[in-house]
Amino acid sequence: MSKDGPRHERKADVPASGSLSSLPLAALIQDSGTGDRGAFAQLFDLTSPRLYGLIVRIVTDRGYAEEILQESYLQIWENAGRYDEKSGSALSWMLTIAHRRAVDRVRSEQSARRREEADAMHSPTEHVDIAEGVAESMETQDRAADVRRCVDDLSSVQKQAIELAYFGGLTYRDVAERLGAALPTVKSRIRDGLRNLKKCLGGESK
Repeated sequence: MSKDGPRHERKADVPASGSLSSLPLAALIQDSGTGDRGAFAQLFDLTSPRLYGLIVRIVTDRGYAEEILQESYLQIWENAGRYDEKSGSALSWMLTIAHRRAVDRVRSEQSARRREEADAMHSPTEHVDIAEGVAESMETQDRAADVRRCVDDLSSVQKQAIELAYFGGLTYRDVAERLGAALPTVKSRIRDGLRNLKKCLGGESK
């Protein structure tokens, strides 16, 4: 989660899903809205398995699901003060946020895939050109340090895919098999990661 909100990556043992309704989730949300990080941590531990399960069923990619889970809890943290019990149960409110973010990510991936297919028809060497630019930046020790710093700034899924493809020497298909992800998803991660690298290193960001 971003620097503006608490980050929680652990998942505590929680009651069976049917018993969540008996827990004081609304009170924990309200306390979180006042900036109570302890209440928010408890809320995360109690509900994150349910939200993660929903998200992973929608996006079918665990790497993306983990990112969306963090994004969802950041949104919950930022909007906790505006939660109103009259609008629905606390768990339903949280699940709605997670569902919307997951659906948005799926739509975004679909749009990116269509753009990638269209771009491939006009500029099939784009990935190669960007990758070569990054490789050229590694020719000196100072620039190699810059590349390492920029790689560390990538999202975890982008960093993992790029390291396997360009530092591990694997093909895109090999990377997809290694990560258990769809080939178009891996290509999208690498494409976006390379563009971010080029931008970080001072190249064009388009």
